[in-house]
Amino acid sequence: MKDALAIHRWLLAHQVHHEIVRLPRPMTCAEELPEAVSAAPGRCLTVTVLEVTTRVGSEVVIGVTSPVSAPARPGAVGALLGARQVRPAPARVVNAATDYADGLVCPLLLPESLPMFIDDRLVLDDEPLFTATGERHTALSLRALDLLTVLPGKMVDLRGPRPRGSRVAVARRH
Repeated sequence: MKDALAIHRWLLAHQVHHEIVRLPRPMTCAEELPEAVSAAPGRCLTVTVLEVTTRVGSEVVIGVTSPVSAPARPGAVGALLGARQVRPAPARVVNAATDYADGLVCPLLLPESLPMFIDDRLVLDDEPLFTATGERHTALSLRALDLLTVLPGKMVDLRGPRPRGSRVAVARRH
């Protein structure tokens, strides 16, 4: 399994300024990051691993990096990909596909064979973002713009389909 030291070494090799943050108590999943690091949920990231059944019936595992405040919804991912079915991957699949502990997946150092998508709701500025490191006692902090330069994947809109037509209410006839 990958850990904070592997991430730290990789970021040093890529000359990316970052900090490994020691947490006051252990986390069980990335959704606990905002409370653990005292940051807004929009500044904390989670990686959602999903099993996708394509229109031709093949099974694919994908990852989606999104803010903790707006995790990737299987329905939105399915609509984006035109998939037949999208469901959260079980822990054993997450562990095997990412080489991180389920719930603590870092968006960095993921296998190239794992298709990755980045939710365009990520705040891209000079302020720090926080993400899990695969370990329960640490988190990774780095500037959003620095993360975007090393983050693998394609930026996508996961807000879901927008309603068509007018939003004006029409009264029923009696």
